[in-house]
Amino acid sequence: MASVRYVAIGDSFTEGVGDELPDGRVRGWADLVAQGWADASGQPVEYANFAIRGKLVWPIVEQQLEPALALRPTHLSFNGGGNDMLRPRTSVSRIVDAFTHVLRRCDEEGVTLIVLSGANPSAQLPLSRVIQRRGDLLSAAVAARLADRADIIRAFNWPDRELSSPPYWSEDRLHMNSRGHHRVAARVLTALGQEPPADWWSLPPLPPAATRGAAYYREHVGPWVRRRLTGTSSGDGRAPKHGEWFDVPPSAR
Repeated sequence: MASVRYVAIGDSFTEGVGDELPDGRVRGWADLVAQGWADASGQPVEYANFAIRGKLVWPIVEQQLEPALALRPTHLSFNGGGNDMLRPRTSVSRIVDAFTHVLRRCDEEGVTLIVLSGANPSAQLPLSRVIQRRGDLLSAAVAARLADRADIIRAFNWPDRELSSPPYWSEDRLHMNSRGHHRVAARVLTALGQEPPADWWSLPPLPPAATRGAAYYREHVGPWVRRRLTGTSSGDGRAPKHGEWFDVPPSAR
């Protein structure tokens, strides 16, 4: 059994949407953290990822937390609330209560909690001021709720202005691209006391997004609005991409 058993729960941010591999699979920062952790430590890491795109924060907790803890991890990462912030009526205190619940269960099971805030997409999105304000409130509220717990691993991405700029975001402007996911992975690894590859903080820029103007609203905003009107989610019917442990060995040097 590996000494590090790392499981991730969350939504599209943690699933890795926006960091698509050539074969169509999504990778994302959590996959990168598992590999980077194994490389930096020189030891294999057991890794699982229950995150599913489109999930609100309490469904993440209700559907993913206990199956993740049942694997008996040493570390669990949690992020949520990004999809809640896009809804018209959002209770920041209720979102923060989910973080408190996850922390309590990790304490009970002896698991080290890694808490992340999502990156800030607001500058590129419709209703940018509303999203910025809600994100600021949520980020501050989570930080305040966890302020007296020095043992929690923190990787707060919302205040990162560089990460908020367009070169780190995919064509839909809501999910980070591969460059963004690498920057988040570098922050998590640093918070864990591991040394990430230096270039992960700012990989070379990708080609700019081709979808602009009316085409952007037709291809990305329109489908999102339809899902809200019909009460559906982009994650409906999806299973976790890594619902059980698999070994991540150090990369060959």
